[in-house]
Amino acid sequence: MAEKQEPQPAQNGEKADNAENAESAENPENAEEAEKPKELEELPPFEIVTGERLPAFFFKFQFRNVEYSSGRNKTFLCYIIEIQGKESKTLKGYLEDEHAAAHAEDAFFNNILPTCESGLRYSVTWYVSSSPCVACADRITKALQKNKNLRLSILVGRLFMWEEPDIQAALKKMKAAGCKMRIMKPQDFEYIWKNFVEQEEGEEGKAFVPWEDIQENFLFYEEKLAELLQ
Repeated sequence: MAEKQEPQPAQNGEKADNAENAESAENPENAEEAEKPKELEELPPFEIVTGERLPAFFFKFQFRNVEYSSGRNKTFLCYIIEIQGKESKTLKGYLEDEHAAAHAEDAFFNNILPTCESGLRYSVTWYVSSSPCVACADRITKALQKNKNLRLSILVGRLFMWEEPDIQAALKKMKAAGCKMRIMKPQDFEYIWKNFVEQEEGEEGKAFVPWEDIQENFLFYEEKLAELLQ
C-alpha cells in the first residue's frame, strides 16, 4: 500500500507569490503595474551619446550662457577636427554626457580621437556648453603634452565652478600646455545653431534668435576668464 504523502511546507515567499499570482490573474491591470519596476531594472547602462547634430531643445537650454546653471547637469561638446597630411580631411559631430560616466571631454579622447598619428597634424575646435572640470582639464593637458602635433581651441558658453582654486589651477595648466580657451560670443552660438543643431519640425532654415542677456553674460564670463588665467 502506498504511503500517504504529507503536504510539503511552502518555501519562503511561496504563499506571497501564489497570492500575488492569484491577484494578478483576477486583475490584469495590477499585473501590468507590477511588471513595470522589473522593466526599469533591465534598462541598459548609461552611455555617451554621439551624433552629427543635437536637438534644438537641448541647445537652447544647455548652451545658454546663464550665470547660474541650475538643472544643466549635462555637458554638450560640438567638435571639428581638421587633419592635415597627404590626404587632408575634416570630421565633425557632437558628444553629450550626464556626468554619470566619462565626461564629454574625456570621451572625446577615448572614442573620437584616441590617437594622433605622428605624420599628421590635427587642428581641433570644441564648442562646449561649459568649461571643463579638474579631471577633464588634466586629461586635456596630458593629451596636448603627449601629442605635439595636436592643436586645441575651446570655446565655452559658461565657466564651471570658476571660483574654485583647483579649477583655476587646472585651467592655467591647460593654457600652459597650449590650449586656447575663450568664451563664446553671440556669433559663436549662431555658428553652432547653423552647423550642429537639428532644426525642429517646420523650422528648416530658421534663423538663430539670441536670448535677451546673451551679450551681457558673454562680457561677464569673458572678464572672469581673463582674471583667472592671469
